[in-house]
Amino acid sequence: MAQTNLALAERPAMPVIALDGITKTFPGVTALSKVALQLYPGQVTALVGENGAGKSTVVKILTGIYQPTDGQILVDGAPVHFATAHDAAAAGVTAIHQETVLFDELSVAENIFLGHAPRGRFGLIDWAEMRRRAAAILDEIGARLDPAAKLRDLGIANKHMVAIARALSIDARVVIMDEPTAALSHKEIQELYELVEKLKSQNKAILFISHKFDEIFRIADRYTVFRDGQFIGDGRIDAITKDELVHMMVGRDVSQIFPDRSKSLGDEVLAIADFSHPTEFADIGFTLRRGEILGFYGLVGAGRSEFMQALFGITRPASGRVQIAGKPATIRSPADAVANGIVYVPEDRGRQGAITALPIFQNVTLPSLHKTSRRGFLRLAEEFKLAREYTARLDLRAASLDTNVGNLSGGNQQKVVIAKWLATQPRVIILDEPTKGIDIGSKAAVHEFMAELAAQGLAVIMVSSEIPEILGMSDRVIVMREGRMVAELANDTLTPETLVRHAAGI
Repeated sequence: MAQTNLALAERPAMPVIALDGITKTFPGVTALSKVALQLYPGQVTALVGENGAGKSTVVKILTGIYQPTDGQILVDGAPVHFATAHDAAAAGVTAIHQETVLFDELSVAENIFLGHAPRGRFGLIDWAEMRRRAAAILDEIGARLDPAAKLRDLGIANKHMVAIARALSIDARVVIMDEPTAALSHKEIQELYELVEKLKSQNKAILFISHKFDEIFRIADRYTVFRDGQFIGDGRIDAITKDELVHMMVGRDVSQIFPDRSKSLGDEVLAIADFSHPTEFADIGFTLRRGEILGFYGLVGAGRSEFMQALFGITRPASGRVQIAGKPATIRSPADAVANGIVYVPEDRGRQGAITALPIFQNVTLPSLHKTSRRGFLRLAEEFKLAREYTARLDLRAASLDTNVGNLSGGNQQKVVIAKWLATQPRVIILDEPTKGIDIGSKAAVHEFMAELAAQGLAVIMVSSEIPEILGMSDRVIVMREGRMVAELANDTLTPETLVRHAAGI
């Protein structure tokens, strides 16, 4: 096992910023308990842990959004207090979040310098200077963008580059990257790696948060592991294996990420024919049987999610026929889909899958109010009973079912959305990127639960961009490219190379 605390001689002389014995409590919950973290100049430190380990809380403490209940923050060895986000920024701490808030109606330069625009005489904004500085920052990170362009005219990846430029527009000494590759293509991820190397060469300390182990071992110099709000250990990344890191994260071995399944397929439950959309997809057709997991694979822009949204009635296809258990079905809305036994767990669970301002129990029971009401009146005990049943099956971790979904980690939010739809007792469940952004322990739990659903006769459609997940969970795989089905393959004939060749048109 790798050493979890290296000798001081193996470390740089002084961390740029350090957390020492940091504790953070909320009413009834201890989010962090005496944790430690050191970030060194010119090095990338990967902060690793399951959802709910305390990573997001640490980021909010480092950026001045939260103040610790106990412990201290040290900058260059001296204690500091970040009473506000402005204090943290003034100390050179900046963060690039997975979902940074940007403004579509403002220009690229305005988004970059929002809140700290350069000013000229009489305190007025110096527009020319702002555009000049924006152009210099964009050039520094290799983003070929016009500072005067409206953000609404940019794609997702370029918006992400604007978010990075915005974070670097202050004189940053510490750069926090929270799941920075979630919305990026393979090429853009490589460009991000180059940017990280450039930041390292500028002697900036980088905190890198990712659930993707290939990224962690590709980019990080050091690691720090949290579990259940506690510091577990740290060390050099080249002194630990992936298996050892997983064991530190979850406190147990996750030797089998994908469960063994005894496949017993039943009757045909869903048949799709001639599904087409004017701009997104064309000629989609397939069948699905009870107990089957059908994987959908493709590169960004292949049209998989767009087709699933049409099948669920969110958007209208130009043509298409649906049969449920051999009988024609008409789906013009999500309500029609649910009535026909089809449910959809979207990729963007925070915006499309849950009402984050409501508590867990209300989210879970929302599509099933007919089960928890009598004569038009909701029965609170019935709501809690239904929510408890399905969240327990998914091992949801929360202080109580009264907890607002917006206060949960990404993995637990995903479990709430899945529980919500399972409570409707569907025939077909569509899981769009079911383990995106969740940790390896939660992934194993979701995979195990998917296998249980299939074993109970539920038909599963799984959209995934992760090749190991496609290979490990699917009975069959449909590959899409540019809105069309280009291959339908049995799992026992699949290799990663086969998938990529079909998806890329090689």
